[in-house]
Amino acid sequence: MTEQLDQEDVKLFTLARGAAARIQASEGAAVRDETGRTYSSAAVTLGGRTWSALDLAVVQAAAAGRGDGSRGDRRRCGQRPRGGWRSHLPVLHLGVDHSGSAVLMTFRSGFVAFTGRPNAGKSTLMNAVVGQKVAITSDRPQTTRRIIRGIVTRPDGQLIVVDTPGMHRPRTLLGERLNDQVREAWSSVDLIGLCLPADQEIGPGDLFIATQVRAASKAPLLAIVTKADAVSRESLAGVLLAVQQFGEEHHLDLAHIIPVSAREGFQVDRLTEELIALLPEGPRLYPDDAAGDEDIDITVAELIREAALEGVTEELPHSIAVVVEEIVPREDRPADKPLTDVRATVFVERDSQKGIIIGKGGSRLRQVGAQARPEIERLLGVPVFLDLHVKVAKDWQRDPKQLRRLGF
Repeated sequence: MTEQLDQEDVKLFTLARGAAARIQASEGAAVRDETGRTYSSAAVTLGGRTWSALDLAVVQAAAAGRGDGSRGDRRRCGQRPRGGWRSHLPVLHLGVDHSGSAVLMTFRSGFVAFTGRPNAGKSTLMNAVVGQKVAITSDRPQTTRRIIRGIVTRPDGQLIVVDTPGMHRPRTLLGERLNDQVREAWSSVDLIGLCLPADQEIGPGDLFIATQVRAASKAPLLAIVTKADAVSRESLAGVLLAVQQFGEEHHLDLAHIIPVSAREGFQVDRLTEELIALLPEGPRLYPDDAAGDEDIDITVAELIREAALEGVTEELPHSIAVVVEEIVPREDRPADKPLTDVRATVFVERDSQKGIIIGKGGSRLRQVGAQARPEIERLLGVPVFLDLHVKVAKDWQRDPKQLRRLGF
């Protein structure tokens, strides 16, 4: 909802911005409050009564500690609402329309979880929606091992994308814990996007995940057909029809079915707009310039693991874990030539795997470092000396003590 404002309204609503409740606005309405005083500025209907711009300014001032709701404050706003001023405030956001006029906008915020089978394109899609890399990607299934959040802030809302590990049949204790993380994420978000790759047929795994989602959450469910660039336009039409039939047959009550290509940017903006439109009204949850909320140590460890996954086969990708031991600026460096030391350990489960990661004469490990270093430098904003070591943590995926040590 938007409503054009005059200059006086802009000043008044600036004071009221950042509050929280549903609003409806009407331009130029004459408003009479409980005291009989009349205002002619834009008004909002809130909590069963009509508030003028001046009302809202005073209420916001009271909520911010600049008024107590008595005397002059109360003459403008009436009696203090039950639950306090803050519980009755609308979500206000000042924007600019296409003509350059100031407008009052309803702001929405909340969380959406991208879920689906392993290698369904969830992490790549999250990076595309956020507009920058916040999650590592790989062609290897089950690359994502942690709940990662990416943040999108637009004039009309703030969307927090939750990238979840691929739901799968677990063969290890690590797999069981990852599935538990996914279920917990489903129960705590506002929306869920079920990712279905366009180049793969809908199968029992998709049905299992969809029924699990419906059992764990009442949040609106969208079907996101990923990797749309991997099939022809004609084939994509058939995939969308199959997804619609899948939703109807299993009573999934899909809010939308949206095909996207994260690699080509096809319909990524439209997906973002639809997700924000489905969010509840609410304030900003993160600063405008935030893209993610992961700890630096974990992000650096993931970038190293991403590099280590390149070119490895069979079971080795699942056996790799990385722990960052320290990130410290090197002392005695000139101010214009800083250098940060990053020391990390790559863990594998068997001695034979250690040899593969290190490579002949350390060639493979140097390659991992060379690939990870530029990404880490972009993240930290300074040149980096990356010191990598490889150790064996035998069967760590099945060992509770080792899992705790590795952050799982």
